[in-house]
Amino acid sequence: MLRLFLSTVLCGCLVSLTQAQSSNGGLEYETSEPEVESSEGFQPSFKPTLTVTRAKGVVRVDGQLDEDAWSDVVPISNFSEVFPNEQSRPPVELSGRVMYDDDYLYVGIIVVDDPSQIRANLSDRDEIWQDDYAGIVLDPNRDGQGMYFIAANPLGIQADTFISPNNEDEGFDILFRSGGQITENGYQVEIAIPFKSLRFPSIDEQTWGITLWITRPRESRNQYSWAAIDQDNPCVSCQLGEINGIRGIRAGRNLEILPSLTGGGVGALRDAGEPASGFKNDRMTLEPSLNLKYGITSELTADVTVNPDFSQIESDEAQIDVNSTFALFFQERRPFFQEGSGLFDTDIQTVYTRSINDPIGAAKLTGRFGSVDVAYIGARDNNSPLLLPFEEESRVLEGGRSVSNILRVRHNFNNDSFVGALVTDRRLDEGGSGSTVSVDAAARILQKYTLSGQFVYSNSVESTDEELSKDVGDITFGKKGYTGALDGESFSGYAARVELDRGARYWSFEGGYEAISPTFRADNGFVRQNNDQSAYLWQGVTIYPEKVLGFVDRIRPNVLVGSSWNFDGLQKNFFFRSAVFVQLKRQTNVQINWWYREENFAGTQFDGMTRLNAMVFSNFSKRISLGVEAGLGESIARFLDEPEIGNSLEVSAWGTLRPTQRMSIQPQFSYSRLSDKETSEEFFSGYIARTRVKYQFTRHFFLRTIVQYSDFSKSLEIDPLLTYKINAFTALHVGSTHDFDQFSRPQGAEKYFRQSSRQIFFKVQYLFRT
Repeated sequence: MLRLFLSTVLCGCLVSLTQAQSSNGGLEYETSEPEVESSEGFQPSFKPTLTVTRAKGVVRVDGQLDEDAWSDVVPISNFSEVFPNEQSRPPVELSGRVMYDDDYLYVGIIVVDDPSQIRANLSDRDEIWQDDYAGIVLDPNRDGQGMYFIAANPLGIQADTFISPNNEDEGFDILFRSGGQITENGYQVEIAIPFKSLRFPSIDEQTWGITLWITRPRESRNQYSWAAIDQDNPCVSCQLGEINGIRGIRAGRNLEILPSLTGGGVGALRDAGEPASGFKNDRMTLEPSLNLKYGITSELTADVTVNPDFSQIESDEAQIDVNSTFALFFQERRPFFQEGSGLFDTDIQTVYTRSINDPIGAAKLTGRFGSVDVAYIGARDNNSPLLLPFEEESRVLEGGRSVSNILRVRHNFNNDSFVGALVTDRRLDEGGSGSTVSVDAAARILQKYTLSGQFVYSNSVESTDEELSKDVGDITFGKKGYTGALDGESFSGYAARVELDRGARYWSFEGGYEAISPTFRADNGFVRQNNDQSAYLWQGVTIYPEKVLGFVDRIRPNVLVGSSWNFDGLQKNFFFRSAVFVQLKRQTNVQINWWYREENFAGTQFDGMTRLNAMVFSNFSKRISLGVEAGLGESIARFLDEPEIGNSLEVSAWGTLRPTQRMSIQPQFSYSRLSDKETSEEFFSGYIARTRVKYQFTRHFFLRTIVQYSDFSKSLEIDPLLTYKINAFTALHVGSTHDFDQFSRPQGAEKYFRQSSRQIFFKVQYLFRT
């Protein structure tokens, strides 16, 4: 995935913890590693240029690349390695071709490699990132503010992301066609991208930023690009090649109609605390919904959804929050809000679309006018959460029905620079409102440096419902002593942030300051703490010792130091972290962190807290990947009436097993314990175990089951799902959710599980596109 490369170029070293392994499905060929000329005298292609020609004839898009149209296209060659051996000749032979017609941009890529070593799994869309894959990066506006990455694995399984300077949107989906073939000499991929799926300038001849990209996971996670990439330059878009010659294309005023029908029924124990009370089943329900997308121009799109079913097909992973005083963050998984979400992402998160919880209807407008991006979201919500941030805790309440309006405008410059504004407003039916106005900017300086900043003004008017907020307690905040209860008070606040980053091959740093006033709230966002000022500095160096230590790709020692204090000048935190990250061969990563912390919590000063963390992850084979992380040290028992320091142990493990090319098993385990330093008596201990099992019958049809157990709540959840997916938008889902709680038998201490609730559902949707 390009995200892994971007983190390399900038300064990140960690790879994704949720990895999938691959298998070649038992393909065995008696072939040797292809012979490639030495890198001596090799000249990478910096900012190469290609003139694209029209396709002559019909293209089937099956991965064969055997149509006459392909034979007339000038091949792309001279790829160079991005990682681990930067700007060197790849050890395998790579070539590509690009052409177009009135409706599609066609891409063909051929990789000459040992077929027995290729990683390719039959999987769902967007689950190929640990396979071999090949694709194209497109920047139609050539400013780095919005790049498409469209790819396929050797079996033709699709994946796509949308890349902006601060975000890679993995939830982004477009319609395109793809095919793939594993051959006796390697593999080849064929992709057809409809111009209707892209946004580009309304001009007669297009000139776009481009590179072809290939990822080849072997001893290292090898990555290759047609346009040579200098890792000493963090601006990736500035280094893309260029294609021209595409003439006379128009995205047109296309219309997409996506009707869906959701049905199901729920049942639960009549008395939740009494397993013998009997099960009550509600009547089955049917809910139609309609989504419309209209391409007003090639750069402006409107979306409207009526009575949407925004339920998630897959449940959120449970999180351990026994010793946390702040609200938990959950990722947005709903496609309507995922698409284009990068434009709303800012360092101070004033937009968190899960604050629109259960909308009756919603509308979205996204587009570009020259170098200016514009985006709008409006929604009518049935049940909006209220996030109340305070200095040392936050509370989440049910706010009832609301109307939200969110507007984003951003003027883009070259080299990943921009200046923008963001306005949010939410009005509750029962009274109360929250609004924010934000300005933000980023400027790249001297190639390696980026200076960014944001300022937000907020205005909050509370509803009058002290019963709803009775559990908040007697919290007061601000110089005027506002109460934590919802008693109709109104107040304003601000938040500000400034940061300077340096991203380079050997030495990188990041330093910043952030302030969130005691009266700042972001009703449409996720800001869970206020009355806080903080400053920090991180820096690290990267060492590439492969010539000395052949089993090591890179080593990155780094340090982080920071402090925070409230608006009365009381220091709340001081922390120092020393860390080292080592990336080994066999795609194995090791990270060790040592922490020192001082904290003032609940009026008590806690000094001298230390902690050691270690993480190991290995993607060493096609069939198995494994990871484990452990932390041991001192932590504050925050949930006690009189908090104190305890001994903490946290362990997590995860992995992916692929018994066959079609099947994946992904177990996860998290354990946490906190005990008294003097007596070793446990304050708490427990674990959460989760396993996701999936079998892919065909490219479009799969069965998935999730089993999750929480030792903290003594609850078990089983979620089977059957899906037939024609493309990213046309699909049929049939599934259920079964919750089991633990009860005690009247005769003694014996424990047993009884189903406490269940839900059976189906969802069918079909995309019509004109």
